[in-house]
Amino acid sequence: MAAHLADQGFAVHSLSDIVREAAAQRGLPPEREHLIRVGNLLRREGGHGVLAARLLARLGRRDVVDSIRHPEEVAVLRSLPRFVLVGVTAPLETRFRRSLARARPGDPLSLEAFRQREEQENSADPGSQQLEATFRLADRIVENGGDLAALRGQIDRELAVCAAS
Repeated sequence: MAAHLADQGFAVHSLSDIVREAAAQRGLPPEREHLIRVGNLLRREGGHGVLAARLLARLGRRDVVDSIRHPEEVAVLRSLPRFVLVGVTAPLETRFRRSLARARPGDPLSLEAFRQREEQENSADPGSQQLEATFRLADRIVENGGDLAALRGQIDRELAVCAAS
């Protein structure tokens, strides 16, 4: 999705990049388990919206921000004019297959381990990731269970709706 939006002229940013930078400053490798821990640490030290707050200075007029994982990050980004939160969903098995295909260091290699990692990212702890609570704040929902062409079509339709409003 991000690559398609970049092709449409958007600058693409990720809150995960903020976490990767902080992990690198601490000498940690960019494996997901370290990133989750560092992200949670940053939230405890700088407030729950700290990742989005650190990103604000990098944003221009046509930007996409991904890896939003906490409701307070949404609150910070809602301070921007015309901010729209799009939640992207796909079945667990589909997300797992895509994770295997990306083969990022530290990603789970079994469906059960993948499920457990997702549970870790859905904490009730206000200082931790809260994917489900964040997803409930979405202005729009895109189903990403199909192929890339279907996803691109949905994204183009959402862009048209946003441009019209």
